[in-house]
Amino acid sequence: MSMLRPVLPVPSAPWVHQVFSAKTVQYGGVVRRSLRWVEAEVGRASFEDEVRRRGWHLVECNGQLVVFCTRRPIQVLF
Repeated sequence: MSMLRPVLPVPSAPWVHQVFSAKTVQYGGVVRRSLRWVEAEVGRASFEDEVRRRGWHLVECNGQLVVFCTRRPIQVLF
């Protein structure tokens, strides 16, 4: 019979703090990162998962990923 170890919370990766600790994030602002940086440093799937986990919105435009740091609806005007 094996003993199961308790599951410990995994500490956040350093990039999470780097990207999402800006003051603009705290006030529902916008964060922008190049797709190249995200793929090289974080991995696109990890980045998308973190944005989704927070309930925010993610838009890709011209090699940039733009995160709207709010759960409130956004509207694309044109």
